[in-house]
Amino acid sequence: MTELCALITRHCHRDLTPTAVPGLTLSRMNTRTELSAAIYYPLLCVVARGRKRICLGDEEFFYDPDCYLIASVDLPVSGQVIEAPCLGMTLALGPATLAALALEMPPADGGRPPAKAMAVNPLEDDLRDPLLRLLRLLDRPADIPLLAPLVEREILYRLLCGPRGGMLRQMALPSSQLSQISRAIAVIRQRYDQKLRTDELARTAGMSPTSFHRHFRAVTAMSPLQFQKRIRLQEARRLLLSRDVDAARVSFDVGYESASQFSREYRRLFGAPPRRDIARAREVLEARS
Repeated sequence: MTELCALITRHCHRDLTPTAVPGLTLSRMNTRTELSAAIYYPLLCVVARGRKRICLGDEEFFYDPDCYLIASVDLPVSGQVIEAPCLGMTLALGPATLAALALEMPPADGGRPPAKAMAVNPLEDDLRDPLLRLLRLLDRPADIPLLAPLVEREILYRLLCGPRGGMLRQMALPSSQLSQISRAIAVIRQRYDQKLRTDELARTAGMSPTSFHRHFRAVTAMSPLQFQKRIRLQEARRLLLSRDVDAARVSFDVGYESASQFSREYRRLFGAPPRRDIARAREVLEARS
């Protein structure tokens, strides 16, 4: 991992740095962090140094230089650096590219693909090598348009051949249960501030309400209602951080009918009431700037 660390250090100029390689983002944290909320879209996460913890519902995922984390749908999570300094990279996973590649590969072995939309697996050399070659392109930007798609294709191929290949194949198939749940997730993200009925979401997914609820929890580790609440609270925190607005006003903007209920649920998720949490978060941001 020595060269990978050197490349990330050279090209990552702040906490998160998008790169000239489409879908590739570098991260660099010099200290341990508290849990912070984020939305994980379909992506591959690797750390070259340090260790991270990701919370999805009531489940926890830990990864370090010996393993990688993969997510196959949009998920509201909380994450933190638990060993620093932490140098990492994320690569967005495109369903269209996965689908095209999967069509060229032999059919998967029998057995039902895993339903969980997030997993951690050992990082083997056959995946580590193309990841390193992808980052080396940052030193030769003229090569990126031609070579980056080829290296990314190899990375996706290694992932499809790996222990989570079944999950990624589901992501690439519009008729799969994972894709059905993903369509419902898209509706929740677009209309998080509205009242959504489970039977409406089930119709979007093409499932019965009972089947939808069961599969939704299996994929996201949350019920649809818990998922929507998490999206609402994360959006509320984003608004409070970026604007000079009152917490009660924001609570109604994101769909809460009771400011007191909003404050209780906000504190439960972020560890402090809105005013105190935002003041603390702004202090951290100012210290890093």
